[in-house]
Amino acid sequence: MKNSALSIAPARGRLGVLLPGMGAVASTLIAGVELAKKGLGRPIGSLTQMQTIRLGKRYENRAPLIKDFVPLAGLKDLVFGGWDLFPDSMLEAAKKAAVLEPAQIDAVSRELSAVKPWTAAFDPAYLHNLKSSHVKKGTKWEWAQEIKADIDRFRKKTGAERLVMLWLGSTEVLPPASRVHGSLAAFERGLKENSPDIPASMVYAYAAVSMGIPYGNGAPNLSADVPALAELAQKTGAPVCGKDLKTGQTLMKTTIAPMLRARMLALRGWYSTNILGNRDGEVLDDPGSFKTKEKSKLSALESILDAKTYPDLYGRYYHKVRIDYYPPRGDAKEGWDNIDIAGWMGMPMQIKINFLCRDSILAAPLALDLVLFLDLAKRAGLSGVQEWLSFYFKSPQCRPDLKPEHDVFIQHWKLKNTLRLLMGEEVLDHSGLDYYDARGAVPSAAPARLFGSGKEGKNRKKTAGGGQKTV
Repeated sequence: MKNSALSIAPARGRLGVLLPGMGAVASTLIAGVELAKKGLGRPIGSLTQMQTIRLGKRYENRAPLIKDFVPLAGLKDLVFGGWDLFPDSMLEAAKKAAVLEPAQIDAVSRELSAVKPWTAAFDPAYLHNLKSSHVKKGTKWEWAQEIKADIDRFRKKTGAERLVMLWLGSTEVLPPASRVHGSLAAFERGLKENSPDIPASMVYAYAAVSMGIPYGNGAPNLSADVPALAELAQKTGAPVCGKDLKTGQTLMKTTIAPMLRARMLALRGWYSTNILGNRDGEVLDDPGSFKTKEKSKLSALESILDAKTYPDLYGRYYHKVRIDYYPPRGDAKEGWDNIDIAGWMGMPMQIKINFLCRDSILAAPLALDLVLFLDLAKRAGLSGVQEWLSFYFKSPQCRPDLKPEHDVFIQHWKLKNTLRLLMGEEVLDHSGLDYYDARGAVPSAAPARLFGSGKEGKNRKKTAGGGQKTV
């Protein structure tokens, strides 16, 4: 049975894409979008542009492209701006990163050269391995006001009717737990007092969310994942999501680990090491920034395997993660995994993975999808944490009383079911019994508390179609 669709405002006019951090990933994203606009490249890896979505029963054969099913902004409507610690235009950044072929960069050189970063908010206490003079002065409160002024100028210059901000900057050292993060009032006081417990990414998040602009976090930084900014997002109606784009090795982990659990194969150890030579690798060569990334990478296995439920299978495995900066590789990251498992009668086996990937090539389509989906969320009236976008992240942001979902297949299912809900289509559960046995084959859901309300859903159909706005 179909559900009631939410009212979604149309995607009229230009969509401004605001990017704190305009290095390899940002330049690859912008170049790719401009190439796609000219028909000179395909956005491979982007669900919004390439993937279909099944609707209804299998025999109905309804499977439109996602971009034809939900009212997304078109690539032709995207305009880009942002901030960086270095003054390089996107043309210079793309050439230095050397992710794309020179001929591809040359084909969109005019568009890339027109995008020049604004001065960045920068606290060297949270980013040790980079030095810059292309930075904002004053207190962190003054940074926030300058960022808002940058946004206003960009909006007027480009004629953008809507905006989205996506952090593509470097991995910061995690700030210590602090009362300044606990409430909006304390956070704003901390900005004005130049609190050392507020890193630059939080300042960007504050500026965007205070203006009602959707905010996504592509790094493992806390950024918007603190009570103060969650409070602000509910107040302004801004959708937020994060953290840490799931590109290389963690993509593999969240694919392989669900298979181990589904087959009840025991895990004895998982050793992971990476080499990469881009700016991200240079930043992660600092122990403080690496610790932030390590925490993000380690969390996926713990969640998926669920040692509390299966202590004999997953209660005592050894998990090690290394990242080494190796400049000759540039953006061409290589990840090795050695996985020791056990099967029937405890007999040992091994899985070995050698993933030679390109960091920015895997990240760019994720960034594009997040921009388009965050804009959709805003137009649909969704606010606060958008857990349905966890598919894109290593360390998904979710409601504080919930455990994040890391299984890539469940995340994908959640994303598509949310799109179905938004458009009033039937949510798929893939039970399959209703094809063969009509005797009550589809069970009703257990009562569940609706997000953001005190009401109880009586059954699945009412909950799904009842106009619930936070997904």
